[in-house]
Amino acid sequence: MEIKDIKKTAEREISLVKTLKELESFENKYLGKKGILTRILRSLKELNPEERKKIGKEANELKEFLQKEIERKRGQLQEKHIEEKEKKEWIDITMPGKKIERGHLHPITLVRTQIEDIFQKMGFSVVEGPEIENEWYNFDALNIPKEHPARDMWDTFWLRQNELKMQNSKLKMSQRLLLRTHTSPVQIHYMEANKPPIRIIAPGRIFRYEATDASHEINFYQVEGLMIDKNISIANFKFIMEEFFKEFFGRKTEIRLRPSYFPFTEPSFEIDVKCSICNGKGCSVCSYRGWIEMAGAGMVHPNVLKAVKINPEEWQGFAFGLGLDRLTMMKYKINDIRLFYSGDLRFLKQF
Repeated sequence: MEIKDIKKTAEREISLVKTLKELESFENKYLGKKGILTRILRSLKELNPEERKKIGKEANELKEFLQKEIERKRGQLQEKHIEEKEKKEWIDITMPGKKIERGHLHPITLVRTQIEDIFQKMGFSVVEGPEIENEWYNFDALNIPKEHPARDMWDTFWLRQNELKMQNSKLKMSQRLLLRTHTSPVQIHYMEANKPPIRIIAPGRIFRYEATDASHEINFYQVEGLMIDKNISIANFKFIMEEFFKEFFGRKTEIRLRPSYFPFTEPSFEIDVKCSICNGKGCSVCSYRGWIEMAGAGMVHPNVLKAVKINPEEWQGFAFGLGLDRLTMMKYKINDIRLFYSGDLRFLKQF
């Protein structure tokens, strides 16, 4: 085939090229390593001088022509590609924007924040402590003896039995590590570092090895309170609790105090709140009693004060522990504590 015929064929073919991929195939066909024009230029050495000069000139002119045509075509196709892309991605700036979905605070977080605000208004400070504790802070300093059932493996999550040397009353004791069963150790840490008067709450996560049901979990949240001063009585505690529940529920709430026993308080009592899920009629949340236990409390035991070197003859006070999960259930009328830890967004988006 003569070069002029190759040129005509190439002109026709390049005019039919519609995409950059097709253009690349066209370029390889004529100017690639095994392309038509490349083979012609390599065969020139086999021709006589006269033919070599003539065909060589025509072949180079065709090569230059094809290179220009390929570049021109590439520019057209790239411009077309950009236009199509812009058309596809075109945005009408006059249209309202898409609503960005906001995250949701967990209901327990909402309740914790509200509780902290209520107690801070009453002069309490918010303090926190470690979730991994040792026997001294979790039990010994709180007047919980070795034989107490809370130390049994069925109630407490014990960690690796490495030894932690503690200095207490000038005696070195080997202490086992555990996941705290209450936030009371925070009170011990605070009393060791601060002198009375003391007015604090300690919110946080705690762990207990127990059966899971509608009102119990192995991992839940608690907020404990401590008030140490002179001439503090149960009357002060009852007033603070009544004010707290009134603020928390936004209405006067019926509560009752029942005598109870805790090693770290004397006297001790339970605080029950009339179940808001069933209005006192009885349901799975309140174990069909109409009342739900919300707090354990009492006057701080003298032995606890002695453990942190506070003179019980001079100072006294009360301590209490509230279940954040149960308070949240009562506030939002949630009938199963396990919903809090299910990770179900349908549940969380309601708050």
